[in-house]
Amino acid sequence: MRRVVVAGAGMAGVRTAVALREQGFTGDITLIGAEPHQPYDRPPLSKAVLLGKSDGSAFDVDFDSLGIELRLGCDALGVRPAEHVLDTGAGPVPYDALVLATGAEPLRLPGTAGVPGTHLLRTLDDAERLRPVLARRHTVVVVGAGWIGAEFATAAREAGCAVTVVEAADRPLAGALPAEVAAPMAAWYADSGADLRTGARVTRVEPGGPGGGGGGGGVVLDDGTRLPADAVVVGIGARPATGWLAGSGIELGAEGEVLADAGLRSSAEDVYAVGDCVSFPSARYGTRLLVHHWDNALQGPRTVAANILDETPAVYDPVPYFWSEQFGRFVQYAGHHADADRLVWRGEPDGPAWSVCWLRGDRLVALLAVGRPRDLAQGRRLIESGRPVDDGVLTDPSRPLKDAALG
Repeated sequence: MRRVVVAGAGMAGVRTAVALREQGFTGDITLIGAEPHQPYDRPPLSKAVLLGKSDGSAFDVDFDSLGIELRLGCDALGVRPAEHVLDTGAGPVPYDALVLATGAEPLRLPGTAGVPGTHLLRTLDDAERLRPVLARRHTVVVVGAGWIGAEFATAAREAGCAVTVVEAADRPLAGALPAEVAAPMAAWYADSGADLRTGARVTRVEPGGPGGGGGGGGVVLDDGTRLPADAVVVGIGARPATGWLAGSGIELGAEGEVLADAGLRSSAEDVYAVGDCVSFPSARYGTRLLVHHWDNALQGPRTVAANILDETPAVYDPVPYFWSEQFGRFVQYAGHHADADRLVWRGEPDGPAWSVCWLRGDRLVALLAVGRPRDLAQGRRLIESGRPVDDGVLTDPSRPLKDAALG
């Protein structure tokens, strides 16, 4: 193996390149990124960068000393697996092993592309365009009450903006959490001074001023309500950024994600995939997982690097984890609850700190912790161990979660 090419310079791509060096790869590594910026971390974009507390979030990686060649501002256009070539905007790039790490791209609200005053929040440029909106305390409408919508609304309220959040479902986080768990979170919006409108669909977005700062814009709902807005931020989900793989023969799933095996190998020889753009089979959960979270992009690269080096075959089967800061609360989640039999509560959901545990049989399979980081850490270890647990301990918030382990 002489040359590894990584398509995508976000967390997954950068960590793959670094992991290859850490695990002893001495060949050429080329890291290709579509954005012109030095590779950076995304979570601070909806926090410190957005609020002007930081100018950026570049990774603290010395690419030169690691012998990693950066090609930035270079789009990946296609793959020719039979020829071992990646086609880019700057020309073809041959590889011995290729890692697909192009992440996910935000979904756009139909009819809003190019509408002045309408924003997404995924890239550093997106955050830079939104900084003056917050700095000038504009009136903002957020479309979507998912994780990114809640985080942006949190930052906007902290900056002093008037914020209305519009959600088509009957509750926030409808696509991520069951109703009984997500329902208590609706009160967080009002507590922060944000106006949450559920069961509300957007009919159209009216243009605001140039750059989203001149006023005059608005959002019209399906019941005829018009919400004035200097800026509209759309956060209605994301999909794997894999459209450029069309015609490559690399097998994709229903969501457009690369279908990888347990070692994160794609259907094409010598082509791997990692991060938000790939799903993988989980023996732990008995299903295929597509995980759009930071920790997945951090952990997967070690498996990819090990399998490229091919010394000891590695299997990727993590306990998925993510965290979110919203409305003064630290929210963490570990596991996968889709096939759980039941859930139990630790603490009262109208209080400042509580947790929810999902079980399948007598095993803990997932945990959501609000303001209880110790629950999350101990619960994650219980999930990893697969040990049976005692319900009586789970439901007692005064007892350490680790004491629930049986056997």
